[in-house]
Amino acid sequence: MFLTRLLVAALQIYSLVLIVRIVFTWLPPRHRANEFYRFIEQVTEPVLKPFRGLIPPIKGIDFSPILLFILLNVLIEILQRS
Repeated sequence: MFLTRLLVAALQIYSLVLIVRIVFTWLPPRHRANEFYRFIEQVTEPVLKPFRGLIPPIKGIDFSPILLFILLNVLIEILQRS
């Protein structure tokens, strides 16, 4: 039970980090030239990379973070129900 709650909390935090990365991509590049963004990128890129192989960018829009966000929320729902 404790382990499940811990895993759910970790997935929720990772979802928030992913949202921060998505929001940063809407900002001008100069806002992404800092240590905070580099940290966010280092944490999310290893997980996003395989998703980019599944869904290539369409007209310059990367949908892989959305797919990952949906998957994370499905996993959270499954864990919360168990």
